[in-house]
Amino acid sequence: MSAFLQLLRPKQWVKNVFVFAGLVFGRLLLDSGALLTSLLGFACLCALSSTIYIFNDIHDREEDRLHPRKCKRPLAAGRISVAAAALCGVGLGLAGLAASWMLDRGFFLVAVAYVVLQTLYTLLLKHIVLLDVIAIGAGFVLRAVAGAVLVHVEISHWLVVCTFTLCLFMGFSKRRCELSAFLGQANGGDAGRHRRTLTSYTVDLLNQMTTLTAGIAVVSFMLYATDERTLSVFKTHYLVYTLPLVVYAVFRFALLVEHGRVDGPDDVMLRDPPFQAAMLLWTLSVVVLVYWGADLERTVNAYLTSGRG
Repeated sequence: MSAFLQLLRPKQWVKNVFVFAGLVFGRLLLDSGALLTSLLGFACLCALSSTIYIFNDIHDREEDRLHPRKCKRPLAAGRISVAAAALCGVGLGLAGLAASWMLDRGFFLVAVAYVVLQTLYTLLLKHIVLLDVIAIGAGFVLRAVAGAVLVHVEISHWLVVCTFTLCLFMGFSKRRCELSAFLGQANGGDAGRHRRTLTSYTVDLLNQMTTLTAGIAVVSFMLYATDERTLSVFKTHYLVYTLPLVVYAVFRFALLVEHGRVDGPDDVMLRDPPFQAAMLLWTLSVVVLVYWGADLERTVNAYLTSGRG
């Protein structure tokens, strides 16, 4: 049973939290119906993402055996047969799609697009330099869009821009972790056999790309927080003051990747307390400002005005 649970990669489900972005920024977090719907949507995406992981493990089992950590996966290690894994994946995928259809037709269409993209990624896109990481970013965008569609809130262009740029940063960081796993080993040349694009990426190139995309992600959030439309919706100028937490989280992520302390984005989110604390504080701050920021700003302005008087 533990082998089948590992096959589903439950640690990777943390990536599906992007489905809640529409709920939070659409100011529906306190709506019990919308919250329940988003939780069910999260469960559907977890089932579908596990299906893709199973398909990926079946397809890449020979390459995974060359990786110092992925060789321990159930299929690569021979603890589960290909037939059993395929049966599990098909059943889980059909259940996830059926549940998505019953939940919301629009959500179902985005879920299908997500499955198609991830399948193309496994079969083709992950073997094409740059497009492999762009596909990863697009997958996260579809998660966020699915969440917005599910609770019927407007899909802001900032939702797409901020999600995509942040996930490009995480995608290049993931490639950096994969390349680092082979450095200094006698079989360092196996990096290209494990993942074809690793023969084209270099540590210096990936460092430049993570630096660039990290900067773009931070600037994108700053522009979103100061955009006139954002100010008109939330009635507060204070959202930009959460920027230091965003900067810290991004830089902490980059630090852990550079020192080889993590295997990828999910490892950072699940294992690093400072990063977790920053993201928790940012999330709580955003929730407070989205729902009560206007009242808070009026109170602060009134206090400052009375103090000057």
